[in-house]
Amino acid sequence: MKKRDFLTLADFSSEEILDMLDEAVRLKQKMDNNEIYTPLKGRSASMIFQKRSTRTRVSTETGISYLGGHALFLGMDDIQLGKNETLKDTARVLCRYNDVIMARVFGHETLEELSEESSSPIVNLLSDKYHPLQILADLMTIRRNFGELKGLTLAWVGDGNNVLHSLMVACPKLGMNIKIATPKNYSPLEEVIEISKKEAIENNVEFVLTEDPVEAVKNANIIVTDTWISMGQDDEYQARVKAFDGYQVNMEMLSNASDDWIFLHCLPRKPHEVDDEVFYSNRSLVWEEAENRMYTVMAVVLKMLNLS
Repeated sequence: MKKRDFLTLADFSSEEILDMLDEAVRLKQKMDNNEIYTPLKGRSASMIFQKRSTRTRVSTETGISYLGGHALFLGMDDIQLGKNETLKDTARVLCRYNDVIMARVFGHETLEELSEESSSPIVNLLSDKYHPLQILADLMTIRRNFGELKGLTLAWVGDGNNVLHSLMVACPKLGMNIKIATPKNYSPLEEVIEISKKEAIENNVEFVLTEDPVEAVKNANIIVTDTWISMGQDDEYQARVKAFDGYQVNMEMLSNASDDWIFLHCLPRKPHEVDDEVFYSNRSLVWEEAENRMYTVMAVVLKMLNLS
């Protein structure tokens, strides 16, 4: 069977995405019932981390362990990648040891090169361009709250980053309206905008791109934000905080949202992104969202290995 990678949700149909979400729900049920389920027994996964992480590392290692597999954490101080060995050579070696290679990287092209050189499936744990596993967890959380995804409106208030890019390529194809507010000069990539617009037209949903957070949030069911300063952008701190003035998610802003609104944030969170009143409210599903990172990464690994 031809190898398949999980690099971006743009590569998957709505049916395939929903199938992964269904599998994640089944896995959650098994774990909640303390059911022993070990389809990964005798299998291993390598986890390349160019960027530090809490949720990605812990959720992945815990999930792989529950499924009976073994996950190896490979930080930049642990392997030769980029120092004494090329990415090409590293990929060709790891795929001879590991059934799946997972990577949290800076440039998305790193994942694409791993994909070209590895005979084992590549799973994107995060790149500067896309963060598909986070969006699967978001979609699982949203669907568990609302019952279905089609017809809902998701509003993004924040930076045009990797999390937004993954929402943009996934939501429209699932029948969700998407409304995006980013400051001037911080909009998403044009190529991702084009993908999202195309999906929105094909699925007859609304696509809005604005610099006005209130316009984006108006009548939205789901409000999502993320960090304004990603890893590697520390020198832009002052400029970004100034540019994002007025973008803090708070109750005043959310008075314009739908009456059934929920709030999501992939964490870690800073108060300037969302205030305590919203973040710690019963409308904030950030802890369930974080938990669902585990079930969705488990589902993806099983699907990529054709074990589900």
